[in-house]
Amino acid sequence: MSKVRPDKVATVDEVKSKVEGTTTAVVTEYRGLTVAQISALRRQLRTLDADYKVFKNTLVRRAIAGTPAEPMGEFLVGPTAIAFVDGDVSAVAKALRDFAKESPKLIVKGGVLDGKTLSSKDLSALADLPSRDVLLAQLAGLIASPLRTMAGLLKAVPQNLAYGLSALIESKGGTVAPAEDKVEEAAETPAGVEEAAPAASDDAAAPVAEVAVEEEAPVVAAEAETTEAPSEEAASEPAE
Repeated sequence: MSKVRPDKVATVDEVKSKVEGTTTAVVTEYRGLTVAQISALRRQLRTLDADYKVFKNTLVRRAIAGTPAEPMGEFLVGPTAIAFVDGDVSAVAKALRDFAKESPKLIVKGGVLDGKTLSSKDLSALADLPSRDVLLAQLAGLIASPLRTMAGLLKAVPQNLAYGLSALIESKGGTVAPAEDKVEEAAETPAGVEEAAPAASDDAAAPVAEVAVEEEAPVVAAEAETTEAPSEEAASEPAE
Protein backbone atom coordinates (compact mmCIF):
# COMPACT_ATOMS: atom_id res chain seq x y z
CA MET A 1 0.00 0.00 0.00
CA SER A 2 1.56 3.22 -1.19
CA LYS A 3 1.67 6.22 1.08
CA VAL A 4 0.11 9.52 0.04
CA ARG A 5 2.79 12.07 -0.61
CA PRO A 6 2.81 14.99 1.81
CA ASP A 7 2.68 17.53 -1.02
CA LYS A 8 -0.52 15.97 -2.36
CA VAL A 9 -2.06 16.06 1.09
CA ALA A 10 -1.10 19.71 1.39
CA THR A 11 -2.69 20.45 -1.99
CA VAL A 12 -5.94 18.72 -1.04
CA ASP A 13 -6.07 20.60 2.25
CA GLU A 14 -5.41 23.87 0.44
CA VAL A 15 -8.27 23.32 -2.03
CA LYS A 16 -10.60 22.33 0.81
CA SER A 17 -9.70 25.50 2.66
CA LYS A 18 -10.40 27.64 -0.40
CA VAL A 19 -13.72 25.88 -1.03
CA GLU A 20 -14.77 26.51 2.56
CA GLY A 21 -13.71 30.17 2.33
CA THR A 22 -15.71 31.01 -0.82
CA THR A 23 -18.82 29.88 -2.64
CA THR A 24 -17.62 30.85 -6.11
CA ALA A 25 -14.93 29.32 -8.32
CA VAL A 26 -14.13 29.57 -12.03
CA VAL A 27 -12.30 26.82 -13.89
CA THR A 28 -10.01 27.65 -16.83
CA GLU A 29 -7.71 25.72 -19.14
CA TYR A 30 -4.33 27.35 -19.54
CA ARG A 31 -2.78 25.04 -22.17
CA GLY A 32 -0.25 27.00 -24.27
CA LEU A 33 0.06 30.00 -21.92
CA THR A 34 3.52 30.99 -20.73
CA VAL A 35 4.50 31.26 -17.11
CA ALA A 36 4.70 35.03 -17.53
CA GLN A 37 1.15 35.21 -18.89
CA ILE A 38 -0.23 33.08 -16.06
CA SER A 39 1.59 35.25 -13.52
CA ALA A 40 0.21 38.45 -15.07
CA LEU A 41 -3.33 37.05 -15.00
CA ARG A 42 -2.86 35.96 -11.38
CA ARG A 43 -1.80 39.50 -10.37
CA GLN A 44 -4.75 41.04 -12.19
CA LEU A 45 -7.26 38.71 -10.54
CA ARG A 46 -5.71 39.30 -7.14
CA THR A 47 -6.76 42.96 -7.38
CA LEU A 48 -10.34 41.67 -7.77
CA ASP A 49 -10.12 39.48 -4.64
CA ALA A 50 -9.66 36.27 -6.58
CA ASP A 51 -6.92 33.69 -6.02
CA TYR A 52 -5.86 32.10 -9.33
CA LYS A 53 -3.73 28.97 -9.16
CA VAL A 54 -2.85 25.80 -11.09
CA PHE A 55 -4.03 22.50 -9.58
CA LYS A 56 -4.02 18.81 -10.52
CA ASN A 57 -7.48 17.63 -11.42
CA THR A 58 -7.36 14.41 -9.36
CA LEU A 59 -6.45 16.32 -6.20
CA VAL A 60 -9.17 18.90 -6.79
CA ARG A 61 -11.81 16.19 -7.26
CA ARG A 62 -10.71 14.62 -3.99
CA ALA A 63 -10.88 17.96 -2.21
CA ILE A 64 -14.33 19.03 -3.47
CA ALA A 65 -16.02 15.65 -2.97
CA GLY A 66 -19.11 16.12 -0.80
CA THR A 67 -18.84 19.92 -0.78
CA PRO A 68 -21.01 22.60 -2.46
CA ALA A 69 -18.20 23.02 -5.03
CA GLU A 70 -18.49 19.42 -6.24
CA PRO A 71 -20.51 20.36 -9.40
CA MET A 72 -17.44 21.99 -10.95
CA GLY A 73 -15.85 18.57 -11.22
CA GLU A 74 -17.24 18.23 -14.75
CA PHE A 75 -14.87 20.99 -15.94
CA LEU A 76 -11.72 19.37 -14.52
CA VAL A 77 -10.31 18.20 -17.83
CA GLY A 78 -6.90 19.14 -19.25
CA PRO A 79 -4.39 21.58 -17.68
CA THR A 80 -6.53 23.37 -15.06
CA ALA A 81 -6.18 26.65 -13.23
CA ILE A 82 -8.95 27.72 -10.84
CA ALA A 83 -9.91 31.20 -9.70
CA PHE A 84 -11.45 31.13 -6.21
CA VAL A 85 -13.46 34.34 -5.96
CA ASP A 86 -13.98 36.33 -2.77
CA GLY A 87 -15.03 39.55 -4.52
CA ASP A 88 -17.31 40.43 -7.42
CA VAL A 89 -17.75 37.38 -9.65
CA SER A 90 -18.91 39.50 -12.59
CA ALA A 91 -15.70 41.55 -12.43
CA VAL A 92 -13.62 38.34 -12.38
CA ALA A 93 -15.58 36.87 -15.30
CA LYS A 94 -15.03 40.10 -17.26
CA ALA A 95 -11.29 40.07 -16.54
CA LEU A 96 -10.99 36.44 -17.69
CA ARG A 97 -13.00 37.13 -20.84
CA ASP A 98 -10.91 40.20 -21.74
CA PHE A 99 -7.69 38.30 -21.13
CA ALA A 100 -8.93 35.41 -23.32
CA LYS A 101 -9.58 37.88 -26.15
CA GLU A 102 -5.94 38.95 -26.05
CA SER A 103 -4.66 35.42 -25.36
CA PRO A 104 -7.06 32.95 -27.05
CA LYS A 105 -5.20 29.99 -25.55
CA LEU A 106 -6.94 30.71 -22.24
CA ILE A 107 -10.30 28.90 -22.17
CA VAL A 108 -12.95 29.78 -19.58
CA LYS A 109 -14.76 26.45 -19.10
CA GLY A 110 -17.24 27.04 -16.28
CA GLY A 111 -17.50 27.10 -12.53
CA VAL A 112 -19.73 26.95 -9.50
CA LEU A 113 -21.72 29.57 -7.58
CA ASP A 114 -23.45 28.74 -4.29
CA GLY A 115 -23.47 25.07 -5.20
CA LYS A 116 -24.88 25.63 -8.68
CA THR A 117 -23.03 24.98 -11.90
CA LEU A 118 -21.95 27.96 -14.01
CA SER A 119 -21.53 27.24 -17.70
CA SER A 120 -19.28 29.23 -20.01
CA LYS A 121 -22.41 31.05 -21.27
CA ASP A 122 -23.36 31.93 -17.69
CA LEU A 123 -19.93 33.38 -17.09
CA SER A 124 -20.15 35.33 -20.35
CA ALA A 125 -23.47 36.80 -19.21
CA LEU A 126 -21.94 37.70 -15.84
CA ALA A 127 -19.06 39.40 -17.65
CA ASP A 128 -21.56 41.67 -19.44
CA LEU A 129 -23.01 42.92 -16.15
CA PRO A 130 -21.77 46.19 -14.64
CA SER A 131 -19.39 45.87 -11.75
CA ARG A 132 -20.64 45.86 -8.18
CA ASP A 133 -19.52 49.46 -7.63
CA VAL A 134 -21.34 50.63 -10.76
CA LEU A 135 -24.51 48.77 -9.73
CA LEU A 136 -24.39 50.36 -6.28
CA ALA A 137 -23.93 53.80 -7.83
CA GLN A 138 -26.88 53.20 -10.16
CA LEU A 139 -29.00 52.01 -7.24
CA ALA A 140 -28.09 55.09 -5.23
CA GLY A 141 -29.07 57.27 -8.19
CA LEU A 142 -32.45 55.53 -8.48
CA ILE A 143 -33.09 56.08 -4.77
CA ALA A 144 -31.96 59.71 -4.82
CA SER A 145 -33.92 60.68 -7.93
CA PRO A 146 -37.41 60.43 -6.34
CA LEU A 147 -36.13 62.26 -3.26
CA ARG A 148 -34.91 65.17 -5.40
CA THR A 149 -38.23 65.21 -7.26
CA MET A 150 -40.18 65.25 -4.01
CA ALA A 151 -38.04 68.06 -2.62
CA GLY A 152 -38.74 70.13 -5.74
CA LEU A 153 -42.48 69.51 -5.44
CA LEU A 154 -42.53 70.46 -1.76
CA LYS A 155 -40.67 73.67 -2.57
CA ALA A 156 -43.14 74.54 -5.34
CA VAL A 157 -46.27 74.07 -3.17
CA PRO A 158 -46.06 77.35 -1.16
CA GLN A 159 -45.02 79.29 -4.26
CA ASN A 160 -47.96 78.00 -6.29
CA LEU A 161 -50.33 78.65 -3.36
CA ALA A 162 -49.17 82.27 -3.13
CA TYR A 163 -49.62 82.78 -6.84
CA GLY A 164 -53.09 81.22 -6.68
CA LEU A 165 -54.21 83.45 -3.81
CA SER A 166 -52.91 86.55 -5.58
CA ALA A 167 -54.75 85.64 -8.77
CA LEU A 168 -57.96 84.97 -6.82
CA ILE A 169 -57.85 88.37 -5.08
CA GLU A 170 -57.20 90.19 -8.35
CA SER A 171 -60.08 88.35 -10.06
CA LYS A 172 -62.42 89.66 -7.32
CA GLY A 173 -61.37 93.25 -8.03
CA GLY A 174 -59.10 93.64 -5.06
CA THR A 175 -55.42 94.43 -4.83
CA VAL A 176 -52.76 92.72 -2.87
CA ALA A 177 -50.82 95.20 -0.74
CA PRO A 178 -47.23 94.39 -0.04
CA ALA A 179 -46.71 93.02 3.45
CA GLU A 180 -44.03 95.63 4.26
CA ASP A 181 -46.38 98.58 3.50
CA LYS A 182 -49.05 97.16 5.80
CA VAL A 183 -46.58 96.77 8.64
CA GLU A 184 -45.26 100.31 8.30
CA GLU A 185 -48.79 101.77 8.15
CA ALA A 186 -49.81 99.92 11.30
CA ALA A 187 -46.72 101.12 13.13
CA GLU A 188 -47.26 104.84 12.22
CA THR A 189 -50.99 105.00 13.08
CA PRO A 190 -51.99 103.35 16.39
CA ALA A 191 -55.25 101.45 16.33
CA GLY A 192 -58.36 103.51 17.44
CA VAL A 193 -56.65 106.92 17.20
CA GLU A 194 -57.85 109.32 14.53
CA GLU A 195 -55.47 111.71 12.91
CA ALA A 196 -55.54 115.27 14.35
CA ALA A 197 -57.08 118.03 12.24
CA PRO A 198 -54.59 120.35 10.59
CA ALA A 199 -53.73 123.46 12.64
CA ALA A 200 -55.19 126.78 11.56
CA SER A 201 -52.94 128.89 9.41
CA ASP A 202 -51.56 132.26 10.49
CA ASP A 203 -53.70 134.02 7.83
CA ALA A 204 -56.90 132.67 9.38
CA ALA A 205 -55.88 133.78 12.90
CA ALA A 206 -54.97 137.39 11.87
CA PRO A 207 -58.57 138.81 11.33
CA VAL A 208 -59.69 137.43 14.71
CA ALA A 209 -56.87 139.30 16.47
CA GLU A 210 -57.71 142.55 14.65
CA VAL A 211 -61.40 142.39 15.65
CA ALA A 212 -60.44 141.87 19.29
CA VAL A 213 -58.22 145.00 19.21
CA GLU A 214 -60.97 147.16 17.63
CA GLU A 215 -63.50 146.09 20.27
CA GLU A 216 -61.16 146.98 23.14
CA ALA A 217 -60.06 150.40 21.76
CA PRO A 218 -63.26 152.44 22.55
CA VAL A 219 -63.30 151.16 26.11
CA VAL A 220 -59.78 152.34 26.73
CA ALA A 221 -60.48 155.74 25.20
CA ALA A 222 -63.57 156.25 27.37
CA GLU A 223 -61.64 155.43 30.48
CA ALA A 224 -58.99 158.01 29.50
CA GLU A 225 -61.60 160.80 29.05
CA THR A 226 -63.17 160.05 32.42
CA THR A 227 -59.84 160.24 34.20
CA GLU A 228 -58.37 163.40 32.63
CA ALA A 229 -61.39 165.73 32.18
CA PRO A 230 -62.27 167.84 35.36
CA SER A 231 -65.81 167.86 36.56
CA GLU A 232 -68.06 170.93 35.83
CA GLU A 233 -68.49 171.66 39.53
CA ALA A 234 -64.72 171.90 40.05
CA ALA A 235 -64.37 174.34 37.18
CA SER A 236 -67.12 176.72 38.39
CA GLU A 237 -65.78 177.09 41.90
CA PRO A 238 -63.57 180.20 42.40
CA ALA A 239 -60.08 179.67 43.49
CA GLU A 240 -59.33 180.76 47.05
